[in-house]
Amino acid sequence: MRIAHTHARVDVPATSANLGPGFDALGMALGLRDSVEIEAVAGRTEVEVTGEGAADVPRGEDHLVVRALRHGLDHVGAPQSGIRMRCRNEIPHGRGLGSSAAATVAGLLLARGLLADPDALDDRAVLDLATEMEGHPDNAAPALLGGATISWTDEASAHAVVLDIPATSSVDPVVLLPAAVLSTRTARTLLPASVPHADAAFEAGRAALLVHALTRDPSVLMAATEDRLHQEYRAPAMPESLELVRVLRQEGFPATISGAGPSVLVLTGADDRLVPLVRQVVARPEDWRAARVGLDRLGARLW
Repeated sequence: MRIAHTHARVDVPATSANLGPGFDALGMALGLRDSVEIEAVAGRTEVEVTGEGAADVPRGEDHLVVRALRHGLDHVGAPQSGIRMRCRNEIPHGRGLGSSAAATVAGLLLARGLLADPDALDDRAVLDLATEMEGHPDNAAPALLGGATISWTDEASAHAVVLDIPATSSVDPVVLLPAAVLSTRTARTLLPASVPHADAAFEAGRAALLVHALTRDPSVLMAATEDRLHQEYRAPAMPESLELVRVLRQEGFPATISGAGPSVLVLTGADDRLVPLVRQVVARPEDWRAARVGLDRLGARLW
């Protein structure tokens, strides 16, 4: 595979996975975006980062965007070179907003942007490779495709479909962001190896209802975002977030933990009562902020 370009630029949205009962399957793209620009160079790889996570991420080959870029180029047998990369990050790290999936998708699309035949890394290939790196496609799918998605894997590959959420829908996500962080790996260690059959049946019904709520009838979002599969099991790692979800739901907000947490997602959160409720619940309101991010329908964009 031949490299035809020396520059590429991409921006990728944040995502929220699970949305309550859609564990490892449902996800939604949100209106926070990371932007990455690269130049292929003869020297060593250099990374410049501004914005979220700038103080913590690697500045060379270990950077996740660079690793994903290399993975994409290896997949199609393209030659490698040094990379000069500039990242401008809006997606908070370690908050359950899909920052790692965004970085992975960004790197794979940047690899596409360098190729003489970009179809060699089409969306299906990118989703497969991102799933290979991420372990599951629930964040990668909406990051790549935009909107709200259902994703799954089989023995051959990863798959995703985009839900048809009407432009007039009342779904208008707000994210409540704590200063605290939580790694996905840590959150997953709290999940049991099995759950009661009754809880599994409950979850399947609520996940099906959530698809209907998002595409047809947001009035049932409260019931549709109930969960018995993962949120309560993770309470020891983020008790304040779970208490916030509980109080918000009591007040009629369809609130869930965003991904593995500890951020809280409110699917119809454009309400004057929201911030005062947060201040009543959390111990240090100054450590939390509300962001009306909205639904991102574009997904990743390669320039």
